[in-house]
Amino acid sequence: MTPVGQRFLMIYSGLLTAVFAASALYGFARAPQKMTIEELDVQRINLREPDGTLRLVISDKSKAPGIIVKGKEYPHPDRKSAGMIFYNDEGTENGGLIFGGDRSQDGTKHSSGHLSFDAYEQDQTMALDSTQSGGERQTRMQITDYPDYSILDLLNLMASIKQLPAAQQKEKMNAFFTERGRPTTRLVLGRGMGKDSGDNSVMLGLNDMQGRPRIVMKVASDGAPSLQMFDSAGNVVGNLETKGHP
Repeated sequence: MTPVGQRFLMIYSGLLTAVFAASALYGFARAPQKMTIEELDVQRINLREPDGTLRLVISDKSKAPGIIVKGKEYPHPDRKSAGMIFYNDEGTENGGLIFGGDRSQDGTKHSSGHLSFDAYEQDQTMALDSTQSGGERQTRMQITDYPDYSILDLLNLMASIKQLPAAQQKEKMNAFFTERGRPTTRLVLGRGMGKDSGDNSVMLGLNDMQGRPRIVMKVASDGAPSLQMFDSAGNVVGNLETKGHP
């Protein structure tokens, strides 16, 4: 074969290889956008927007995320549960649903569940919690007001004082809350809220803007109902109470 013919075959072969490679790459790029499977075992799933913004994490407790604010992750002080954490349009944590439970070595039963909704760059404005530790059970719904600063300010403070003695850490935290404002509980509705481990009462507590109790409605473990109203100093100004079962 003439050198011209050989050169033609080499060019032709190169073109075919290039076309095949391009077709293969295009095929991978155009892979099906939907997939159906019967079962999937994973430890964590990250759901993201097309631009990469994180919107949801589903994980076991070993892969649970820290606190994520605008896509940056910070250590969480006590998150050790499997569940779902939701994020807003900016990739900042916005609420979650977590569950846990086990039986300890001494046979004590433990169970917990939590659903919460967060303020913008803040913590839980509404939370539903249910916990069990042996014979002690507590269930509550809580509504909380938060100051208008980013939780990042608090996280940065906690990081800066973590090496200090506990007493100094507490002092720094109290100074921060005094200057910037602290979370204020406004409403609590729950069961087993008393200090007694055998408490089976139910209660509704309404607090003022400073978190001071103003109305407490309760049905005690023995069935006795009560309604109390308080002034800003915590003094009872109204009281309706029935002793024992009605």
